[in-house]
Amino acid sequence: MYALVANSRVIQLSDIRFEVHPDLTWVDISDSSVDIGWEYDGSSFVEPLGNTPTSEQIKFLVRHDRDKLLEKTDWVVVKHNELGTPIPQEWLDYRQALRDITEQSGFPEEIEWPQEPES
Repeated sequence: MYALVANSRVIQLSDIRFEVHPDLTWVDISDSSVDIGWEYDGSSFVEPLGNTPTSEQIKFLVRHDRDKLLEKTDWVVVKHNELGTPIPQEWLDYRQALRDITEQSGFPEEIEWPQEPES
């Protein structure tokens, strides 16, 4: 499990790591009690006393991460458009799953990120 940390605070938990904004950092976690809003001092996590990120702040960051993942798949669309071939269904499904993240029942705190297809 990984914790996404911004400004020394956990803003998201995920089973996978993916490219994020340079101001954000992925940290491996073994303590299953770590949760969104916990503070990270560079070596350990501490349960917060307050000042957890707002739902709107978390939504913004999740959408940003989702958009970066979509951007990374644009090459598939461009390649197939240039070749005049259909985009493989697994890539269409992956891109749609990324767009549907905001419709997940746990959004924005609990996101089930889709797996990128093999190239």
